[in-house]
Amino acid sequence: MKLLPIIGFAALLPLSFSLQAQGTPVPATDDSAMEATDMTIEDLADEAMMNGKKTGSMFEFGVRPTYTFLAGDVDETGSFGVGIHARKALDHIFSVRLDALYAATSGDNETGALGNRRFENRWASGTVFAVASLNNLKYEGGIRKTNFYIMAGAGANTFKTAFLADGQVNFDEDNALESERNGKIERETGGHFAGGAGVALRVSPRFNVGLEYQALVPLGKRADQLDGYAIGEYRDILNAVSLNLNVNIGNSATQMEPRYWENPFNGVKRDIMDLDGKVSAATNDADGDGVVDAIDQEANTPMGASVDTKGRVLDSDGDGVADYKDLEPFFPPREGEVVDANGVVTDRIDKPITEDRIQSMIDASIARMQATNGPSTTTVETNAGQMYLPIIYFPLNQSTVKYADYGTLSSVARVLQGNPGMRIVVRGYTDKVGTPEVNQRLSYRRAESVVNHLVNQHNIDRSRLVLQFRGENDPLVPVNQTVVNRRVEFLTATGENEDAAPAGTTGGRGY
Repeated sequence: MKLLPIIGFAALLPLSFSLQAQGTPVPATDDSAMEATDMTIEDLADEAMMNGKKTGSMFEFGVRPTYTFLAGDVDETGSFGVGIHARKALDHIFSVRLDALYAATSGDNETGALGNRRFENRWASGTVFAVASLNNLKYEGGIRKTNFYIMAGAGANTFKTAFLADGQVNFDEDNALESERNGKIERETGGHFAGGAGVALRVSPRFNVGLEYQALVPLGKRADQLDGYAIGEYRDILNAVSLNLNVNIGNSATQMEPRYWENPFNGVKRDIMDLDGKVSAATNDADGDGVVDAIDQEANTPMGASVDTKGRVLDSDGDGVADYKDLEPFFPPREGEVVDANGVVTDRIDKPITEDRIQSMIDASIARMQATNGPSTTTVETNAGQMYLPIIYFPLNQSTVKYADYGTLSSVARVLQGNPGMRIVVRGYTDKVGTPEVNQRLSYRRAESVVNHLVNQHNIDRSRLVLQFRGENDPLVPVNQTVVNRRVEFLTATGENEDAAPAGTTGGRGY
């Protein structure tokens, strides 16, 4: 008889493990935040709920049709009961529950010479339970489909019992609790301990059903008199097995479901997703021009196009054709001249142009470049005095001369061809992304590409070109990643020696 509560509790354990709460998986998508956190449909619903500024949680109200039986000194025949409760979550694991229970129990058994022992009991009680949701100790899942819980508490009760007293022959069943023919234990208020376990199935955000077992252990001098017989060393225990019908009560516009239905790690996952989104937004460079989208004023510039520090494509000669498409990016059209789609004057004005005019156009172009993107030319000494040669810029991790720079290098070749005794230094640089060793190799390859272009495309004598490289040293602007520092400059050679190629030049990766 006393083993019944233990057997009932053990019967719930396999049921609970067969109903582990796991959340519904979401099909794979391209969303990086979803992949990083293995979100579920329930997670997304919870995310939307949190975005709706829901700060409180509902409470649960339940009605419990109950099968009751007494573990005591008389074989129980079982009877009925009904309970109600209100449950409020304190956090994702713990909650408090107020219970009320009314139970009617009876028993009957043969005892040989003593005849039948029979009883009827009417019990009413109120209990305060502390409840722990065990499946919320797991990380997996989003909104729980099942809630397996255990509970313990204490409360007050009152009961009365009619029983077949010693010496009686018959038990008055018609009105047992009121009949004067039966032995009686009248109502008094006493205390009790209670424990239990249960499992609930979430049907909808408002409704769930469950199966629950409770054992209520009376305290005090009447603890062994629920069946009317104080025999043996053990007290009587009231057992209740219930079908729970539970409703969540509250304003769904401002309150979420009770916390024990939610994975406690969902808040951490939301914070990680939010942080990941902020980092991505702050560092994204959609067009790959080296200027992040947050400050890029032209967010869709073509790949490889030279831009200024605000992401705008450069038009050095002001002819309306961007440098990356302009075959003559440093030759502005004169008044009355028109350029084609490639930035080349289609109908030149047939009149001589003076050296002063050429110098003034170069000076004007230099001024425009310096106003938007820092230095864009270097100075060399020629037979006619100082001459400004343009700087060649390179995309991230590239050392090949762009087609857009062919016109620029053509102008450098013309200066060399017009000054046969002139030697120039061709010096390569990188920005500060990457290791110094890798950047040394990349700056060498950039200078080498320019030297090879001048030799192969314009027949410039190789001995007139002094190849040097400086890696990430001597940046024009103090920014780790910028096109301004990824450059090749032309300088007057005044006895400089050519740099030997760095170790491992044929391999590696630089920036």
